[in-house]
Amino acid sequence: MAQTQVPSYNQFLFPTIEALRELGGSGAIDEINETVIRQQGYSEEQQAVIHGDGPGTELAYRLAWARTYLKGMGLATNSERGVWSLTEFGTRVTPDQIEPLRQRFMADNRAKRKDKQETQADDASEDLWQDQLLDRVMELSPAGFERLSQRLLREAGFINTQVTGRSGDGGIDGTGVYRLSLVSFPVYFQCKRYKGSVGAGAVRDFRGAMVGRGDKGLLITTGTFTGDAKAEATRDGAPPIDLIDGTRLADLLKEYRLGVQVTTRTIEEIRVVDEFFEQTFQ
Repeated sequence: MAQTQVPSYNQFLFPTIEALRELGGSGAIDEINETVIRQQGYSEEQQAVIHGDGPGTELAYRLAWARTYLKGMGLATNSERGVWSLTEFGTRVTPDQIEPLRQRFMADNRAKRKDKQETQADDASEDLWQDQLLDRVMELSPAGFERLSQRLLREAGFINTQVTGRSGDGGIDGTGVYRLSLVSFPVYFQCKRYKGSVGAGAVRDFRGAMVGRGDKGLLITTGTFTGDAKAEATRDGAPPIDLIDGTRLADLLKEYRLGVQVTTRTIEEIRVVDEFFEQTFQ
């Protein structure tokens, strides 16, 4: 297999099950993706392949498809907060059962709808809003993205947040002060409108720009971070760098309703409780 070839979504089905098992039966999307990548040993080149015009990666896109299929196959469920968990069946399913279950799920979909392509588009909608949001953010100018990041940090509780707007500032795009109860500390941030994966070199460069200024950094990107970048961000003996990738950025913009409108729909499920009548009025 070529280094930059990314497996098809069906090849991620059981690896996703294995990742969830290692995580104790449940995990956030980032945790699941990182565990699959580590367990399967995907290269930096594979992690950097972008999906379409980006900014998301092909790995993340196909892993999202895998989760959608696992849900349809009755092996996993997801909460409103994006936490995925194994069903009882998912905890004991074996590799040889995966393909028959996938074929059955696809056959059921074909039986329900004549247009298979429409069905797939509906099933893949899990992260569609995130893709649309990140595409819109990618259309911003570099300065516009910096101002959006500044607004986001303010909404998240930062004070004295400023965009430096100066060339030659060593890769630091802005500063802010984060207040935590009675304690506050300065944070330096860098914004990267980026397609694909940000590597470890970008984290090292940003940390180098912070030398002599502060010990807390925040690196925000519309793309993703490679495994090496994440390891570099938390390397022992070096100031830690917090990372916000495109998925987390989209979730934060949704949380603070920045460019995102959320409509909640309530669906009633009504069941007659026989026990109530039997125990009370017999």
